[in-house]
Amino acid sequence: MKREWYQKIAAECINGRTINREVMIEVLHGPEVELLPLLDSAFQVRRHFHGREITIHILNNVKNGRCPEDCSYCAQSRDSRAEIAEYPTKDDTEILAEARQAYEAGAHRYCMVYAGRGPSSNRVNRLVSLIEKIKNEFPLEVCVSAGILDQEAALLLKKAGLDRLNHNLNTTQSRYGTICTTHTYGDRLNTLRAARAVGLEVCSGIIAGMGEGPEDLVELAVALREVDARSIPVNFLLPIEGNVLHIPRNLTPEYCLRILCMFRFANPEAEIRVAAGREDHLRSMEVLSLYPANSLFMDGYLNTRGDSREKTLQMIRDSGFTIRSDKELDDLLARERALRLGEGDEKRGAVIKSATDLRPALSR
Repeated sequence: MKREWYQKIAAECINGRTINREVMIEVLHGPEVELLPLLDSAFQVRRHFHGREITIHILNNVKNGRCPEDCSYCAQSRDSRAEIAEYPTKDDTEILAEARQAYEAGAHRYCMVYAGRGPSSNRVNRLVSLIEKIKNEFPLEVCVSAGILDQEAALLLKKAGLDRLNHNLNTTQSRYGTICTTHTYGDRLNTLRAARAVGLEVCSGIIAGMGEGPEDLVELAVALREVDARSIPVNFLLPIEGNVLHIPRNLTPEYCLRILCMFRFANPEAEIRVAAGREDHLRSMEVLSLYPANSLFMDGYLNTRGDSREKTLQMIRDSGFTIRSDKELDDLLARERALRLGEGDEKRGAVIKSATDLRPALSR
């Protein structure tokens, strides 16, 4: 593509004009589209609305496993045979202690996630109390993922100080029955609408690699724009052994980056988060995800580990980005290095080659 094509996309997004679906499809798999100019175009949009700042999110699995839903991608599903640590709801002391740890690690947003179809009235009331405690004690934004809920429950959470409600669409309406049968796409959409109706910001994202085509991804990007999702986590299916759906399809590092660029163009002002699977699927190209995305998870995901805090912070630092926090990035890095050395890890440095390294032919 000529340089003008990439420049036009960026200019239209910055000026508030919606790019059409044909362009979004071209971004995803157009053979003439080159990756570096595409990333630069996405970065122009990202920088206009979000500068060079990265928002760090840390998840807390408040309740893990024992879920009655059959979402085929999830290790907590009733049909999954993944070996996860199941436990009932954590007590308030543990949840608050983890909120403190998240804040001290540089998180801007603390995300509490509950397994299950949706919250009972008792759980909603307890969530109200927890949100109030966290907001009173820490300068954190709070996000909750509690399953399907109605407008009445959303309003109670909003009044308690909840900043965002998370409920991912994950895939398109036409494909939803292939990944879940215990609830519908409509159930999820109605939860997002209930949140928006009471003035809650909506966090809703997708999982790529579940057999969808480019048209499906574009449909999702448009759907999230229509519900005014202010935060969009872009997940890439993780190969969790034991899950019904555990073999990612069609995910190369370049395609993952194209997906992030397309979601940036479709939702220019939204917080685009490079979420689960960034380490697995982007691999050596992971740092490039920060050019279309302005947010990431640290400390891993629901049931899988991610990169260490030190590695994630170092990636942000090395690429010249900053973090949205009242803590300095360099101070956080120094803290993580000190913790690593305190655990007995050797200091990093150049490793001298051994005689075997130098004379490999003789060692065979």
